[in-house]
Amino acid sequence: MPLTIRHPLRRLAVVIASLALILGIPVLAFGHAVVYPRTSAPGGYERYVLRVPNEKTTATTRVEIRFPAELRVTSFEDVPGWQLEVLTDSAKRVIGAVWTGTLAPQRFVELPFMAANPKSGDRLVWPAYQTYADGERVEWTGAEGSKRPASVTTLGSQDARGGASRWVAWAALLLAVVSLGLAISRPARGTPPSQPA
Repeated sequence: MPLTIRHPLRRLAVVIASLALILGIPVLAFGHAVVYPRTSAPGGYERYVLRVPNEKTTATTRVEIRFPAELRVTSFEDVPGWQLEVLTDSAKRVIGAVWTGTLAPQRFVELPFMAANPKSGDRLVWPAYQTYADGERVEWTGAEGSKRPASVTTLGSQDARGGASRWVAWAALLLAVVSLGLAISRPARGTPPSQPA
């Protein structure tokens, strides 16, 4: 017999459990060129990773990123199969990077680099460009919420971010426990209470 949810409290429990699951799982940005971590500390050194997926039917052959002006990029990690070209300005400051290689469809590549964050400011914006073997060039440079947004890293206190994450996790766990309790505590309509043996 298929499982049906008839009782209003059970329906509510399913909704609450779903919300708890959504709150407890980080939002994934599928199909976007994203720089991780999404949050970092002002003035600190960070290992950043540009993650680029390929969801098209042709290979990605070139990935380019432009670094925020206030960021100081210090080094890059070698990525097997990818050639790196570091872009600098007239003062030899690193302003961007270009990786060339082959990223097959339904694969992703991670391109790591080290950088020193600015001591002030609240966000870093990462314009990125993805070129395919057929010549198409996708620009990940739009505003947040657009079809092709630039990745953003928020700069803030590590303690504040950690505290907020813990509160979200605890809230998700509490909602899940409450919804589970509601789902199992009441029998469905028409189901007689169990009789002791």
